[in-house]
Amino acid sequence: MPIPRSHNAGALMRGSGRRFRWPSGWQWLVMLVALLVLMPLSVLFIAWLEPAWDIWRHLQQTVLSRLLFNTFKLVVGVSLGALLLGVGLAWLTGACDFPGRRHFSWTLLLPLAMPTYVLAFVFLGLFDFSGPVQTQLRIWFGPGIRLPEMRSAGGVILVMSLALYPYIYLLARNAFRTQGKRALEAAQSLGCSPVVGFFRVVLPMARPWIAGGTALVLMEALADFGAVSIFNYDTFTTAIYKAWFGFFSLPAAAQLSSLLVVLVFGLILIEQQLRKRMRFAQSRLAPQAERIQLYGWHKWAATAACSLVLGVAFLLPTLQLLRWTLGIFHQEFTRRYLDLLGHSLLLGLSAALLIVTLALLVAYCGRRHQDRLTGSLIRISTLGYALPGTVLAVGIFIPLAGLDNLLIDLARSLFGIEMKPLLQGTLFVMLLAYLIRFMAAGFKSIDSAMHRVTTNIDEASRLMGLRGLRLLWRIHLPMLRGGIFTALTLVFVDVMKEMPITLMTRPFGWDTLAVKIYELTSEGEWERAAMPSLTLLLSGLLPIVLLMRGTDD
Repeated sequence: MPIPRSHNAGALMRGSGRRFRWPSGWQWLVMLVALLVLMPLSVLFIAWLEPAWDIWRHLQQTVLSRLLFNTFKLVVGVSLGALLLGVGLAWLTGACDFPGRRHFSWTLLLPLAMPTYVLAFVFLGLFDFSGPVQTQLRIWFGPGIRLPEMRSAGGVILVMSLALYPYIYLLARNAFRTQGKRALEAAQSLGCSPVVGFFRVVLPMARPWIAGGTALVLMEALADFGAVSIFNYDTFTTAIYKAWFGFFSLPAAAQLSSLLVVLVFGLILIEQQLRKRMRFAQSRLAPQAERIQLYGWHKWAATAACSLVLGVAFLLPTLQLLRWTLGIFHQEFTRRYLDLLGHSLLLGLSAALLIVTLALLVAYCGRRHQDRLTGSLIRISTLGYALPGTVLAVGIFIPLAGLDNLLIDLARSLFGIEMKPLLQGTLFVMLLAYLIRFMAAGFKSIDSAMHRVTTNIDEASRLMGLRGLRLLWRIHLPMLRGGIFTALTLVFVDVMKEMPITLMTRPFGWDTLAVKIYELTSEGEWERAAMPSLTLLLSGLLPIVLLMRGTDD
């Protein structure tokens, strides 16, 4: 006897639907973005199928041991330096009260606006043997006076510590603000002195936040290319660049990149484990009553310490850039400079619009589909921010170059025509690399804003017949304007300052401000590099202003 189709077919489909549900269009979109992120990673590790033994033998005989030691020394030194500055300043502004605290609480974030490669060449220009500082010291104290060598491991560690300490400062300050003097009072009630109480009670309570910020500093130190190249300090990132453009070996560059990826993702796993511990709750700090009031020389020492770091890390470099810019403005402000500025603005705006549009769609998909598959795809889609620019440039270029070669061979064999590469050295490659690298910056701002929109609004909108893109356009988009603006600003500034991806994938002769800074600093032209650097610095202040709006003193 036949089974009635109308009843049992639907039951069968419902039953099978519990086992497997075909992804929706929104999930296919997120899957595409995730595949774009996985593409460069897979290419890097596939490169080990044909190891570049000749290049590796040369590296082993010449610089490999130095690369490993330099990289280890850099990450250890920068992490310790950033820890000392970030934790110390966070404790002063987060838990203590002294003259200028409110001012320093946000101005100590300003070094985030200074690209590390800009701070690097300014310090070399100021403190090198032929720079104005040592020259003046020799005039005052005689020709025998000499400061420690800036072109050294200590110099690059100092510069990167000053540039990166705000990552630790921002997270640690939020932890210390919730403790105030209560933690020290609890330690003193157990017989501990203030110093012992700080190390035995206060620091352990803030350890997850401090460790999370330190992990970010370590990843930035591993990924840095501009500062270490200016100091001629060889690390993995400079080796990747030299393997590609010096030895003309993409496989060797890819294999070096894969080793750096392993290090970076190891740090990510550590940082994620530490974030899982950030769950114990504390009451919020009352504005003044809970702070530790500093008296006498202690309060002026705190003010002096904050002033010294702010002056060295931001004010002095900014004033020097301004001085250099005023000296060469009439020579450098030419049509060429306007072209560089136009290229940077075009890249920044194009990448920001592309990335924020996709980030909005990905965030909306996560709102519609709160399942394990979608969550995993979204996490993969935002992993690109952890990839160093040199690594990403290599991982993107190899498959696109292979696709170009395939198209050229097909055109030659099928149609007998010779065609030029369609993808290599185009803006498409750059935008694709930016999309992978900065998707996280756009997604997190929009996703945070979307979480503040209640699900009741969605349900009410569906009752009115709004679904899918219409619901996103008519309801969510107006409510997400703040998050979208923040995402656009963050991505725009990140792309403007980005150096290695632009340097390694740009069309021939298509330079930007960051590329011009690299070329000028490679030749020691500090003064000529000042004007584009000052432009990038001013653009970098935009996200700091946005961050300050959410700062609660």
